[in-house]
This record gives sequence, C-alpha cells and structure tokens, in this order.
Amino acid sequence: MDAATSSERPSERHTRCCIVGGGPAGMMLGYLLGRAGIDTLVLEKHADFFRDFRGDTVHPSTLQVMDELGLIDGFLKLPHQQLQKMDGNFGGDSIRIADLGRLKVKYPFIAFMPQWDFLNFLRESGKRFASLKVMMNADATDLIRSGDAVVGVRANTPEGPVEIRADLTIGCDGRHSIVRQCANLEVEEIGAPMDVLWFRAGKRASETESVFARVETGKMLVTFDRGDYWQCAYVIAKGQYDAVKARGLDAFRGDVIGMAPILKSGISDVKTWDDVKLLTVAINRLKRWSLPGLLCIGDAAHAMSPVGGVGVNLAVQDAVATANLLAARLARGCPSEDELDAVRRRREFPVRITQAMQVVVQNNIISVALKPGDRPLKAPLFARLINALPWLQGITARFVGLGARPEHVRSPAISDS
Repeated sequence: MDAATSSERPSERHTRCCIVGGGPAGMMLGYLLGRAGIDTLVLEKHADFFRDFRGDTVHPSTLQVMDELGLIDGFLKLPHQQLQKMDGNFGGDSIRIADLGRLKVKYPFIAFMPQWDFLNFLRESGKRFASLKVMMNADATDLIRSGDAVVGVRANTPEGPVEIRADLTIGCDGRHSIVRQCANLEVEEIGAPMDVLWFRAGKRASETESVFARVETGKMLVTFDRGDYWQCAYVIAKGQYDAVKARGLDAFRGDVIGMAPILKSGISDVKTWDDVKLLTVAINRLKRWSLPGLLCIGDAAHAMSPVGGVGVNLAVQDAVATANLLAARLARGCPSEDELDAVRRRREFPVRITQAMQVVVQNNIISVALKPGDRPLKAPLFARLINALPWLQGITARFVGLGARPEHVRSPAISDS
C-alpha cells in the first residue's frame, strides 16, 4: 500500500513563472521572459503544435515584433504567402476592403503561415535561453493555492502527475481555458451570430484570385490562397450546422462552388463531413484578468471573433505588453496584484475597441447577409464608401494590420546562453 501511494505521489518542479498553454501568447511570452533571464516553464498539453482551427494570419504588428527581436529574417524564410489587398464580393459587386500597402510600416502585408510553423519557430529560437523550458504533453488540470494566492499548477504528463510551484502562473490556454475556470474568473459574454465551417479545397498552380470574402443573400464564404490549397471558411448562422448537414454534402459543395467557381476542381477534396470542421464562434472577455499569483492573457482573457483574423496578433500583443510590464519585476519575485492588473489596464482598451469593431461587422454585414430570402444583396454604405475612397482603405488596413495601441518590445534582454 505504501509503495503504491508513493508511486502515485506527484513529482514537483519549481520555476519563477509557469505559463499554461503553448499558443501564440504562451510561446511569445515564454520567449520574451526567457530572453530576459527569467526562469520560465511553458506547459503545452499536446505532443506537438499541429491543430485544427489555429489562426495562421501573421499581421504587420506581429511582424514588427519579430523584427524587434531580430527574428524576422529567419521567420520570413519559412513557407508563407503574403496578402496586401483585401477584396470582397457583395452580391456580385466587387469591393476593396483594405489596402495594407498604405500602412507606413516596415512589413505592409499579412503573412499566411501555418500556426504550428510559427510556434515551432518560437520554440526553436527560444532554445538558446537556458532560462526557458517548454514541456510538451503536460495537461494542466488544476491550480495550486496557498490561502488566497495561486502558487502553481497541477498537470498530467506521460511520466505521471506533476506539481509546478511558481511565483507567477500565467494562463495562455485559450478560450476554453482550464486556468480561468479553476480561478473562477467571471466571463462577460458578448455573443456572435455565426459559426464557421472550416475546410480545405485543392488548388492548381494556375488558379489565382484576389477575392477573399464573398457575401450573398443567406451565405458567406471566405477563402485564403495557401499556395497549393485554398483554406475556406463557410459562415453559417449560429446553431445551424445540423441544418446544413441535413441538406447533404452535395448541396453544401454546390453552394460553395456557386459562390466561388474557382473552387470547382478542388472541392472534391471535401469527401465526407469529416473534412468539414465546425468552429463555434464566441466573443467574450474576463472582467478581471488576475488574482494574487495568477494572470490570464490572450484568448484565455478575451476570445475574439474570426472577423479580421486578429486573434493571433492580439495574443502576441498581450505577451509583449506583459513582458514589458512584468519581466524586470519577476526577476525579484511575484508581482503585486496591482502590478499584475497593469496588464489588463494596458490591454483592455485595444481588446474592447477590436471587439466593438467585430460586433459592428457582425451586426451590419454578417447578420444581414445570413438572413434567408430572395432579396438582392447590396454592399452596406460604409463598405461602398471604403471602396470609393482609397484613403479609407488605409484606415481599415490599420485596424486589421496594427490594431489599437500596437506594442513594441521593451522588456530586458540578457546575453545568449
């Protein structure tokens, strides 16, 4: 009995900062804290970073961060596509939504890159910092508390349970965050009127098209040119997935081809409903991002809609701001509650602005488009104005590409180990 009890006892590790979640926020923050010489452990529950539904749009704000870290040359050597002009088709009318070429930035484009390549690049780049460790296959299950303070995380690993004792625990584990659940942090739900069906269609080398959004009465389709395939997002009204499936796969493929004839040859890649993944869209944010010894950032603090593809970049911005505000303080121990809350005070404004703009698009374009009927669909007035006045395309490009209050790397750096 004693031997069995002993074998089940969790092993214990100690670190200055334990980051739960190896997504964009977690890996970027891990890199920045490792760069600052802070003893940091990142927990990623999977064996690798390969996952469905991971955003792969790297915007100018993130490219600027990579440049400030001296990583941009290696990063842009990874396979990717670049998008500068964003065009939409509204009921047959072509509309230019944004032109990133109008931004006065060093990298005026969106880089489309599989998120697992981005995360692997950060992981490999961070290996030169002895203070940074990444533990894969480590599934956080609970927080460790001492009185009112969080003092670490419990996790399951292939070698058995482990307790990570940390001065500061940071939840970067996404919109279904176990950290924020265990912390009982209150979530403010804002809501979204749509869900997304995510799938790939094959692409021939000769097939090129700049249109990325197609909106018709009752339907909406977004396509991204990924070089050898089209990444597609078929937007449906919230909760209508079963109704779409009930019509049958042939009807679904027919709707897709009807909206985007260029997909006719590649839609055969959608052989069964298993090739179509449902992404349930949510917009929410925490009312409070921190407790003593605990902080949430990225999607764990604020889930974003796919509108604008800004989720990855807001997560990276959160990580940069967190390192700027806390890295030097972490060198001496856990920041105070007020110091932790400074991250929310810094980042809540851009989050609120971005979510408000997403709600405007949801209410004025997506909700209107998804209403069934046979009425002719016209682009909304503000979209027609943007198309008619090219300087406005620079404003929408700024919202998409840079966002409100873009962050710059100001956290300390130590010499490479």
